Amino acid sequence: MSTELRRLRNYIDGEFRDAADGRTTEVVNPATGEAYATAPLSGQADVDAAMAAAAAAFPAWRDLVPAERQKALLKIADAFEERAEELIAAEVENTGKPIGLTRSEEIPPMVDQIRFFAGAARMLEGRGAGEYMEGLTSFVRREPIGVCAQVAPWNYPMMMAVWKFAPALAAGNTVVLKPSDTTPASTALMADIIGSIVPKGVFNVVCGDRDTGRLMVEHPTPAMASITGSVRAGMSVAESASKDLKRVHLELGGKAPVVVFEDTDIPKAVEGISEAGYFNAGQDCTAATRVLVHESVHDEFVSALAKAASEIKTGQPDDEDVLYGPLNNPNQLKQVSGFIERLPAHAKVEAGGHRVGDKGYFYAATVVSGLKQDDEIIQQEVFGPVITVQSFRDEDQAVEWANGVEYALASSVWTKDHGRAMRMSRRLDFGCVWINTHIPLVAEMPHGGFKKSGYGKDLSGYGFDDYTRIKHVMTSLDG
Repeated sequence: MSTELRRLRNYIDGEFRDAADGRTTEVVNPATGEAYATAPLSGQADVDAAMAAAAAAFPAWRDLVPAERQKALLKIADAFEERAEELIAAEVENTGKPIGLTRSEEIPPMVDQIRFFAGAARMLEGRGAGEYMEGLTSFVRREPIGVCAQVAPWNYPMMMAVWKFAPALAAGNTVVLKPSDTTPASTALMADIIGSIVPKGVFNVVCGDRDTGRLMVEHPTPAMASITGSVRAGMSVAESASKDLKRVHLELGGKAPVVVFEDTDIPKAVEGISEAGYFNAGQDCTAATRVLVHESVHDEFVSALAKAASEIKTGQPDDEDVLYGPLNNPNQLKQVSGFIERLPAHAKVEAGGHRVGDKGYFYAATVVSGLKQDDEIIQQEVFGPVITVQSFRDEDQAVEWANGVEYALASSVWTKDHGRAMRMSRRLDFGCVWINTHIPLVAEMPHGGFKKSGYGKDLSGYGFDDYTRIKHVMTSLDG
């Protein structure tokens, strides 16, 4: 007996709609491997409609005084709190994440981030007005950009949607947001909540695959394209956007080095690093996946980390003892498994290295040692619950190896030596350097990388500024 699948729909111009041509795709719960819903597979007509709605809504939303936009965002934050259990349920179906951790680790920061950007709407900054030429006064206006085409990833569907829409709406832009084709459920619920608060056309959701995203980025209406995703996707977006000189905001992959010096408290470091490496099944671009340990404590660290990994549990969302859930989709399971299957002979799997069960896409917490700097698993993003360990000789070699990848998003240093920590924070070529911790984020501080990790900042006043443009106004003092 088959179960009827729930029907998810686009949200365009204040109403829920099917794809214009009726096409759909099945949405699968990664904890079970079974479909639970269908979502629109949107095409050109759907993208056209969403962009037209956002463009029509832009002038009135732009012209609201910031206090009014702030009120709307504060109402959205309150509504997210009030309907938290609905959001959690949708996100758990999306991702298979543990229910308790989704409740404690995602809802509070999401709400806080929306409230932060609500405040940012009223804190526009620029140079003070002044007479830089005799008889003329100059000042700066900071204005919204226009319609923003935004693409969110599948690893944190809810939170990354917040990182997209909150600064955009706060700054006075309108939004067309596309969730990943594997995780549209929580975004559809967000549309229901946000749509009841903001005017129609201000916030639109278009479901679909990478072709849908391409149509959004190539569309002539948006003034900005923002994506959180893979390096390949980011390069494609940048190339497409260049054809009509759209602004581009890219938050892409990561391969975070975790540099552990000999004076580190090993048990404390292992606890922090294992949690930061395996949380969300390692499906985090800032995950603590690439550990560099001083040779004098390498064996001790590897032994302790392997023991910690062997005790970490993955499983179904309602199991309160699990740290993380499944990988998001069968392709991701295949990718993670492939890295382990292709390991060179000199590598050693210290823990894990295998699928867990045959239902859903679960993978064991894994530790791999004995690796060299040019090994595939060191150079490429795994995006799974796999931590690699290398042994370094001295500070210079640690810096060389830490920086010796294409990614430059996040990093951490573990040491009791303050001077060393400060030197490393300067020398590490990453958008974030944590010291004796790894992975905490706050709304007030920027998140974003260098090199192939992309450009632009999420969170903070810097993230808000990315959704504005600068205009110089000069007036004659003669009237």
